[in-house]
Amino acid sequence: MLPFLVAERHYSYAAVAGLVLAGTILSSVAQPLFGWWADRRSGRWLVTAGMLTAGIGVALSGLATAYAVTGVALALSGLGVAAFHPEAARAARQAAGNSTRAMSVFAVGGNAGYALGPILATPVLVAFGLRGTVLLILPAAVMAVVLLTRLTSTIDGTPEHRRTRTLPTGEDDWRAFSWLTGIVVSRSILFFGITTFVALYFAHSLGASRSVSAAALTAFLVAGAAGTLLGGVVADRTGKLVSIRVGFALMLPALGGLVLASDVVVAMGFVVVAGMAAFLPFSVFVMLGQDYLPRRIGTASGVTVGLAVSVGGLVAPMLGILADATSLRTALAVLLVLPVVALALSSRLHEPRPGDSREPATL
Repeated sequence: MLPFLVAERHYSYAAVAGLVLAGTILSSVAQPLFGWWADRRSGRWLVTAGMLTAGIGVALSGLATAYAVTGVALALSGLGVAAFHPEAARAARQAAGNSTRAMSVFAVGGNAGYALGPILATPVLVAFGLRGTVLLILPAAVMAVVLLTRLTSTIDGTPEHRRTRTLPTGEDDWRAFSWLTGIVVSRSILFFGITTFVALYFAHSLGASRSVSAAALTAFLVAGAAGTLLGGVVADRTGKLVSIRVGFALMLPALGGLVLASDVVVAMGFVVVAGMAAFLPFSVFVMLGQDYLPRRIGTASGVTVGLAVSVGGLVAPMLGILADATSLRTALAVLLVLPVVALALSSRLHEPRPGDSREPATL
């Protein structure tokens, strides 16, 4: 939606980054609270309610003409995201057990949704303008019906054939979890910085058409979906920390190449590599967070999937101000410091201790 907001409403880079902030700030505050709630009582209904609320917020955001009302609608969408993530991540871990690859399948659902978003939304917005966002509630509504009818039986089984699932046990390691949170925050700023400005960068800095610019964001997110699945395989075979370090090490040349590129095709190639690198450790973050806080899985999920991920949206307006004052190329170049920070923090982490047992969980 961001290029259309710039084109139709003539918003500045800082203004569109402010809308990203509106969509994430309430989510940032609320997700740990929903996670805390999930640790204390069953709240699986939040998975369905959160998804539907997020869809309603997006639908309303294009109908509003006032900047403030658009921000409120996106904040509503962020609240839905906050309600969805902790309980959904808990249910996914219940089904995945110790398999990072299985968790990556859950994670790639969200990443694939990000990738499909521009593909589905762009033709709608081209045809109907920003008011076409009302049609974007349809996927959320359909999936809400599916979840209402299938989620409980899929995770828990039927009364006649109950499924035994496993969750991590042991003592909470807050120190390791704090280092992990710092890494997730670094990745979050990278993610929001790239997704907020990459389409605008292609359009205004590289002279690409609007459709090619939207395709750059899609390429980043499609590559991210592949990177999420690959990260799960790498983590199961070589260790979770290897997946994290490879992802951030690969991000340095990918983002650097994007900043230096002057050709659209070359830049698109670097976007693909950057997408894979950014998402390689994504499912690992969720698993490690839950392993480090086995007694507070909902809280760990709310932070690793929620709070820390959303923090990037809080930084986006500052990047927008920098882009307005200098250039989009400069704003993207500043992000190069973040993979270095993440790699340094990863040296403080350890693989989950072998003594951490796994026991059947009844939820």
